[in-house]
Amino acid sequence: MILVPFERLDKETLRAVIEEFVLREGTEYGIDDYSIDAKVTQVERQLQRGEVVISYDEAAETCTLMLQREYYQRLRQTSE
Repeated sequence: MILVPFERLDKETLRAVIEEFVLREGTEYGIDDYSIDAKVTQVERQLQRGEVVISYDEAAETCTLMLQREYYQRLRQTSE
């Protein structure tokens, strides 16, 4: 897994990555219904605060968003 600094992605690519994530089946935002734009904005803020990171999986050639602590936990597990 490679950590991808979100600041290095152009705006269109970053938006596409975030939209793909928030539109996935099973992505829950509680009982309230939010628009895609609201969900994207929420994830952008989490990226800016460092709570969420973008991870690239070389083997699968995919990227995903995950909590920062989850990323580092998985990284530790793979190095053991």
